[in-house]
Amino acid sequence: MSDSQMSSALVRSHRIINRSGRVGTYSYSVHGAGCRFVSDDGIEVDVDFAPDGSEIFDLWRLRWYGLSLPEPLDLTDQDLRTAVRSLQPLLTEVRPGWFSVAS
Repeated sequence: MSDSQMSSALVRSHRIINRSGRVGTYSYSVHGAGCRFVSDDGIEVDVDFAPDGSEIFDLWRLRWYGLSLPEPLDLTDQDLRTAVRSLQPLLTEVRPGWFSVAS
């Protein structure tokens, strides 16, 4: 099963989340293999779902988050990679370039 199919399965068969809605001050919408959250002040957080249902993210998603902040941050891939690796063991690289919060 592809990540996209897994995301759809999480929404349809397991009814973990609806296709769109609100959680606190964030609206969300399920897409392809993940979910995009947007706060009332425009901050965006986008994650994909791994086959086990855990949330994962890559450097592109981190960059997009940084650019959506009230004081935007535009970091290079190398800066982002260094920052993510400095947070290990809090973050785990689950596959090349994709990270998750360690359990």
